[in-house]
Amino acid sequence: MSTALMQATDLRRHYPVGGGLFGKKGLVKAVDGVSFTLREGETLAIVGESGCGKSTLARMATLLEPPTEGELAIDGHPTATASATARRDLRLSVQMVFQNPYGSLNPRKTVGAILQEPLAINNRGDGPAREAAARAMMRKVGLRDDQFTRYPHMFSGGQRQRIAIARALMLNPRVVVADEPVSALDVSIQAQVLNLMMDLQEEFRLAYLFISHDLSVVRHIARDVMVMYCGRPVEQGSKDTIFTDARHPYTRMLLAATPSVDPAHRKVTEVIKGELPSPLNPPPGCAFASRCPHSTDICTAERPALREVAGHGVACHHAEAIG
Repeated sequence: MSTALMQATDLRRHYPVGGGLFGKKGLVKAVDGVSFTLREGETLAIVGESGCGKSTLARMATLLEPPTEGELAIDGHPTATASATARRDLRLSVQMVFQNPYGSLNPRKTVGAILQEPLAINNRGDGPAREAAARAMMRKVGLRDDQFTRYPHMFSGGQRQRIAIARALMLNPRVVVADEPVSALDVSIQAQVLNLMMDLQEEFRLAYLFISHDLSVVRHIARDVMVMYCGRPVEQGSKDTIFTDARHPYTRMLLAATPSVDPAHRKVTEVIKGELPSPLNPPPGCAFASRCPHSTDICTAERPALREVAGHGVACHHAEAIG
């Protein structure tokens, strides 16, 4: 079995809000109990609609924010109890690719300077060595040597995301957190970038934590899938199991809402009605109960735990009957 590079145990991230002159104190539970194991050479996709906690989880995974509760271990080392020096080293082993290639690159720097910057900040190599490493990484992501001195505005969206991926790999990370890395790109370019990421994963034995709302993209790149709703995982398992035998109503509705050219698929499309509950005041039972066609009294009274049903984790009281 491949090495576990990142392990999360019951991660929670809560934000206190209000408490001003007229405000009432509250607690936003952006992430409220997430556990996963990410292994070398594998991809875990985190799926859910806007506001479900995906990006907050990404910030915790890259050590940009500490968890309120729970434990995150990187390469077997707990991050909460690590010294400042150890945390810095662990942070370098996890890099991030952001959603928007237009906003994540400094427009005042050339591609060569952008790629050398992580090496310079961390005192790795001298000038010629950094330039050689940057040029080598450009070739790996499909960019030409003569583009080394060009600025980001001279590139297309797909090329800019290739630059962003190259920058993330300059420090030889073990884990790459990709937050919606292809959602800002044309559909015709998305597959090229995804295939590049898969090739680089195989070459460098990278582990990807892949944040996305697009199930067609997830199906292409992921090995395992975690579906989140209102800060909590509602279904978790292998990609094949999730796509062929989903047991949570929310997952089934997401799958049904995925665009398809198959007329039979379009006939069974279920629309997710209603709004995502406020993380400031979540309902006492299942957070999806108000939007679920299978909801019963137990759903509104008791929050379902993530338990094994049909070989994968499902947080639904009626998972056995659904499928």
